[in-house]
Order: sequence, then structure tokens, then C-alpha cells
Amino acid sequence: MRLLSSKGREFSLTDLGLSEFNFKKVKKAIDKPHGMILVTGPTGSGKTTTLYAVLKILNTRDINIATIEDPVEYDIEGISQIQVNPKTNLTFAKGLRAILRQDPNIIMVGEIRDEETAGIAVNSALTGHLVLSTLHTNDAATCLPRLLDMGVKPFLVASTVNVAIAQRLVRRLCEKCRFSYKITPEEIGRIQAEQGILDIFLSKGHKDLSDLRLYKSRGCKVCNNTGFKGRLGIFEVLEMSENIKELILQHASSDEITKVAKQNGMTTIFEDGIDKVLNGVTTLDEVMRVSKT
Repeated sequence: MRLLSSKGREFSLTDLGLSEFNFKKVKKAIDKPHGMILVTGPTGSGKTTTLYAVLKILNTRDINIATIEDPVEYDIEGISQIQVNPKTNLTFAKGLRAILRQDPNIIMVGEIRDEETAGIAVNSALTGHLVLSTLHTNDAATCLPRLLDMGVKPFLVASTVNVAIAQRLVRRLCEKCRFSYKITPEEIGRIQAEQGILDIFLSKGHKDLSDLRLYKSRGCKVCNNTGFKGRLGIFEVLEMSENIKELILQHASSDEITKVAKQNGMTTIFEDGIDKVLNGVTTLDEVMRVSKT
């Protein structure tokens, strides 16, 4: 059973945890009249909530928005929403074809699961529609080879995808009982045990870890003595650039795409998580629990 809070509809894109740097990249992709915005992550990582937050920005009287979902998670006024129904053979692909006959400006596909849906979604983005969808991959870069695996031609992927967003959810520290403390020897050991994590701290100017101060919560009535209240996302936003397009045309691996994207300035999920740890928003344990370098 999936329980959905009505609060999910109230989230705006700025509430989700996007850094100012990542928000600008997402907003730039949203402002384009056509192309694809892909959100990726495991089940329960907030992908649909992110897409609804994007739709909230785009939903105006003069724009025709249609969605095909499984299931329709939140009802939004002014948007035509269709639910997948296997009993009547209403699949993502068939629903998407039906939506295209209504000539919408923006289409949201709950999930790209197969070659047929991927093909229709990409062709829709190519013919003047803005398409929003989700994929099940581990990081943003893997979205691109995944579409190639689904039979989409490389030049189509390179010319349609505007941005790929990977995300995870971490618990937010309770602000009422949060306090700073000097990092423990055990935490220093965990950081030093993995070179990738250590490199992130070093890149942020923390050469002497013993002086580092992190945050945790005591637990109070506000957070029901858990130390946490609410959740927020940690993100990785891969913006399409000319050198990324070249790699797609060459059928490059996700590791090669990630390497070039980082050279272009992309922050990984883990780096974004560490920023939130240093800002006292969440804990190192939370970031390490949900993401890996």
C-alpha cells in the first residue's frame, strides 16, 4: 500500500531541497517550449512529487497539460489526468497516443517502462511538446544509455533531453532541538575509509576533519523525540551540453557521461547531500544511508 499525503500537492520546486545552482538549471529546462525533463531514482524517492512541483509552475490557463499515470497520485485542477488500466488494456503507450490527439502543450508520462512508450515520448518531445517523465536508474547519467537500450536512436536522445534529474530523500533534522557538535573519531574514520567521500570534504576546504562541526538533534515534543521532522531531496542535475551530446552519439557509458558532466560543473547526489550536512539540514548517516559515491 502506498500512502500519499495531501501535503505533496503543496510542495513548490523551491521547497524540495534543490540548491540555487541546481534550481537554475531545472528552471532553464522548464522554460523551454519542447524537449524532455527526466527524473530518476528508486521507488519512494519523491520523483512524482518533483514532477508535480514542475507542473505547478507550468499550469496556467493558456497551457494545455495532460498526464498519463499509474496511478494518478494527486488531482490537480486544470490538468487532464488519465490513469493506466491494464484490465481495459489502457497502457502508457496507448494512453500517450490518445493524449497526443488532444494536442497538448505539455505531457507528463508517469514512467517510461518500455520501448514503445520511450519511442512515443521522444517523438512527442521532438514535435514541439514538453515531456516530463520518470525512469528507474541509479543516477542522472544512466538515464541516457537507458533510453538507448530501449531502442531510441542516439541522435534523438541528444536532441530531445533537456535535463536529467536524479534524487533521493533524506530526513530533515528538527530545527527546534538541533545543535552542533564536534565530529567524532568514528565519523572521521568513516569519511577517511572511502576516498570518494574524503575527496568531497577536502574539495570543500575541510583538510583537518578534527575541527569539523556537524549537526544532530536531541529529540523533542515537536519531532516526537525522533530528532527528525519532514524530509527533503538531495539532487543531481545533468544539463544537456554539446560534449554530452557527442558522448551519446558515441554510445558512451554512464561513467564517461558522469565524468564529463562533473567537469561541466554537475554536483553529484552525494556532494549535494554533504552540502546539506554541513549546513545542518540533515546528518552524515542519512546521506550515507540513501546514496553512495
